[in-house]
Amino acid sequence: MSRGIGRRRLLAAAALGGGALTVGGWTMASGALTPGQPGLLLRSQAPLPPRYAVPLPVPSVLAPVRTDGTTDVYEITQRTARLRILPGPETTAWTYGGTFPGPTLLSRSGRRTVVRHRNELPHPTVVHLHGGHTPYGSDGYPTALILPRGGTVSGADDMAAMPGTAAMPGTTGMAGTADSHDSAAVVRTYTYPMEQRAATLWYHDHRMGFTGPNVWHGLAGFHLVHDDEEEALPLPRGDRDIPLMITDRSFAADGSFRYPALDAAQHTPGVRARYMDGVLGDVILVNGAPWPVLPTRRLRYRLRLLNASNARRYRLALDPPPPGGGGLVQIGGDGGLLQTPLAHDSLEIAPAERFDVVVDFSRYRPGTRVRLVNQLGSGGTAAVMRFDVSTARPPADDSRIPARLSAIPTPRPDRATAVRTFHFQRRAGSTGWTINGRSYEPGRPLATVRLGATEVWRFVTDFHHPVHLHLNHFRVTARNGRSPGPYDAGWKDTVDLRPAESVEIVTRFTDYPGRYMLHCHNLEHEDMAMMADFVTE
Repeated sequence: MSRGIGRRRLLAAAALGGGALTVGGWTMASGALTPGQPGLLLRSQAPLPPRYAVPLPVPSVLAPVRTDGTTDVYEITQRTARLRILPGPETTAWTYGGTFPGPTLLSRSGRRTVVRHRNELPHPTVVHLHGGHTPYGSDGYPTALILPRGGTVSGADDMAAMPGTAAMPGTTGMAGTADSHDSAAVVRTYTYPMEQRAATLWYHDHRMGFTGPNVWHGLAGFHLVHDDEEEALPLPRGDRDIPLMITDRSFAADGSFRYPALDAAQHTPGVRARYMDGVLGDVILVNGAPWPVLPTRRLRYRLRLLNASNARRYRLALDPPPPGGGGLVQIGGDGGLLQTPLAHDSLEIAPAERFDVVVDFSRYRPGTRVRLVNQLGSGGTAAVMRFDVSTARPPADDSRIPARLSAIPTPRPDRATAVRTFHFQRRAGSTGWTINGRSYEPGRPLATVRLGATEVWRFVTDFHHPVHLHLNHFRVTARNGRSPGPYDAGWKDTVDLRPAESVEIVTRFTDYPGRYMLHCHNLEHEDMAMMADFVTE
């Protein structure tokens, strides 16, 4: 078992969660309790490219189409594009603006960002700003569709229920109005107040039942938030502040993305039964390029690490490590800066998690080739990218890592007005996943929360589940009834749970009433019903 979870810890976790965990429940979900990876490898049919043969691309920054004293307005067209990812045939991707990843958006804390999305893809989509503190109408609720050009929502095929769920009365009309003021229903405007601190956010598709294939085919991009506090720190910036979107993909013989969907036409959600634990690719892409190379000077670099894979977890490390170890110095997480930096030899990062780290390449000898490796992978999936350290004499480094980064107040668990438990399990005898024994049904909340309230939520799992909470970031206060883990520091919106684990979080729900989501961010689990609504009022 992962991290030596034995019978005593399993029983403690079950007791903590009300006893719902049973050996049969989680053994049935995974086939066996094993560390490392959930999911099943889907092998490519196309020849795989050589490693470390292409330069690292950095996503372009999108310019606003309009700006005024309070607001920046952006426009993005979702469309297919032919991309050169493999050395052979081109790959048709579903993209934001014609690139994978999509263009990076930059926002200023406290300054409103408006993004108008137009859908020219052959299927409906939804956009979620992951990590955004966002009003309900712009959060990307999974049935709030952006329709294709000329598209309509006419029935169950376009609003297909998840495996095991009932039909969803009342959602068809809602989905058909992509914008209340847009009769064409192919454009949706998302308004983000950005009343939040600097952080590495990302945006991606969130359509109910089809998030997995939509993200796999390219619908993901960075959205970075800056503020005065972060900019006052002497951290690496400019061309030494680099977002790294890490994904795994598989390719068909013709160069297209290979994905085991039950229905490529997107009338029936989900994947073939043997892939229900998650889909793993055999090619590692960083910013859309296979195993790329980044030349670096002997200076400090800030790397914004994002795991945008559907199901794959990574344990990232530098090979060789720098003298003295601790080469990955974490300065931030999902919700922005940590209070103090943390030095790691390796980082475990689950789908949707972000870790901002500083790497000091002056600790290496000139000319060293430093690989970023995945210690949970094998063969090609054990390699991620390479940094080639320059032999040239570097300029003076104008950056450093302060001993104190930020003040992070934590909501007090002893002042919580409610303690809630959520069990993430496979439904016995089915191909679906559940929360508290229920498959997802839009409009049926598992919790109603008073705005301004502090609550403690307890997540208990049967399998590997990265749990994501919309609306507010949270602090991890306990793991398996003990202290938080080494990767739980700071404000988070996604927390990684291994088989038979429990995690307690505390958060304060603020600002925006409406329906929000709690779900597993293994996208195959999400598409197969491991989601729940909660309501703030």
